[in-house]
Amino acid sequence: MEKFINILIIDSDPKVRIELKEILSGGGNNVLLAETIKDALPIIEKKEIGIYLINIDEPENGLSNISSIHDISIFKNNYIIIITKDDRPGVKLVRGMNQGAVDYLTFPLSPNLVRSKIDVYKSLFYKDQRIVQLLSNIFPDTILQELSNNNKFSPKRVENGVVLFTDFVDFSSKAKKVKPLHLLWKLEKYFTKFDEIIEKYNLEKIKTIGDAYMALSGVTENKPKSAVRACLAAIEIREFMRKERDIAIAMKKDFWQIRIGLHMGPLVAGIIGTSKFSFDVWGDTVNIASRAENASKRGYITITSTIEDNVNKYFNSHSRGEIEIHKRGGSIEMFYLDNMKQQYSLGREGTYANGLLRSICDLPSMDFDQMRVHILNRLKSLLPESISYHDLPHTLNVEKAAIRYANLEGVKGEELIMLKTAVLFHDSGFISHYHSNEEFGATIAESMLPRFGYSDVQIQIIKKIILATKFEIKPVTLLEEIMSDADHDYLGRPDYLSISKKLRQEMSDFGRDFEDIEWLDFQINFLENGHNYHTETAKNIRNQGKKARVIDLKLRRNKLIEAEKEK
Repeated sequence: MEKFINILIIDSDPKVRIELKEILSGGGNNVLLAETIKDALPIIEKKEIGIYLINIDEPENGLSNISSIHDISIFKNNYIIIITKDDRPGVKLVRGMNQGAVDYLTFPLSPNLVRSKIDVYKSLFYKDQRIVQLLSNIFPDTILQELSNNNKFSPKRVENGVVLFTDFVDFSSKAKKVKPLHLLWKLEKYFTKFDEIIEKYNLEKIKTIGDAYMALSGVTENKPKSAVRACLAAIEIREFMRKERDIAIAMKKDFWQIRIGLHMGPLVAGIIGTSKFSFDVWGDTVNIASRAENASKRGYITITSTIEDNVNKYFNSHSRGEIEIHKRGGSIEMFYLDNMKQQYSLGREGTYANGLLRSICDLPSMDFDQMRVHILNRLKSLLPESISYHDLPHTLNVEKAAIRYANLEGVKGEELIMLKTAVLFHDSGFISHYHSNEEFGATIAESMLPRFGYSDVQIQIIKKIILATKFEIKPVTLLEEIMSDADHDYLGRPDYLSISKKLRQEMSDFGRDFEDIEWLDFQINFLENGHNYHTETAKNIRNQGKKARVIDLKLRRNKLIEAEKEK
């Protein structure tokens, strides 16, 4: 799997910058250049830089400025390598390390040494990223931040934390009838989907215990309407399980059913353990939420009166009376949560929140996840079978490339959502028209996206991003450039030949046939004269591969010509 990293070279000498860029080009290195640390600030503040190479012989880039990079950088686990002409850099290295540097290079630069050192720190960087990712899967971000700053996490009391429990009905009896690996596969499938939904509404998964799943709202995140967001997540989980049930019934297969319970009240959150840490919550609220889930019917969501008081403006529910709380004693009024009220619902079913309710909950107004499911299902079912290149795998391939470019370019938030949306629609026009498909794709997006909370302004931007894939249009904005580059990302990849074969087949199916030499000439001409990457990132990571494709195609052409002559 390809890995990519931003490497920033800070040196006032253009010859040194160019020399280092040539040495480091390729291998997933997106090499960025700046003359001074001051000039580099806009890059550092926006893009995630993994490795810095800084010439410290210049006053503007002196050792005293190195520590400021860590304060500004988006990544806190980056690596700084100092460059100096001093043939005895010991003192500078010590001072540099005190400021945050990890290594040094001296002039004249040795290409092999430069590559070797960069490869070492790239490997460490990727490992750091993996560790951070694993830790973020174990602990909430706020906990990690406090642990990083204070090396400890103090237990916290939360007055209005929401606890959500789910479990599968008759799980033990069903588990006896299936093989262990199949059981684990099914649990993983469901819990992975639950994780996606929980993350979507800014809840925090705490743990799974057998077939039970536990999540929190209003405890680890700073977002409004914790009870509303938890109910939105619960309804979406219920809807997902209902669809799974309907599919299983249609295919005459066994299915699992779920029950869900929620309660809101005081909690104590903390970390337990000395060698194997675990984040957990305690309090009567947990017990009541568990009881709400146990008392729920299959396929239903049970909420307590404290939840209902906080969400009745937005959701329909009906009382199920007083429910006894086992062991604890006493009883609490509980309700069945039905659906969203029509004015807050994306559709008539009351299953997904519209832009208004999402904004109230400080969620993106655009429901990208539901939109993505909808458009991918349309592409899967409606694209003509004769489409062999601009098919669903192509859209997913371009989506991955666009996300990669966006990450390296520092595109986030609403802009990233609009970019990913444009990618999913950019080939939807092929559903009805092979030629001028971009215009039809933009039209489909314009008609569909309002249903998922997209504003008119956002839709107009998305349409322009889609149209940027037209051959005769030059991209203007960064998002348009990324769209165009992602659409042609394969031109510089090793899998170019297999993808180009699909394009040749599709063009043949739609009336344009090529002889073998003619096809090679067509490709060479397009790569050399018809196409250019637009973003600096694409130029850095794909131009070298694209040049290699041209050389390979020309060799193939020469061999074919020689073979023809021999005949």
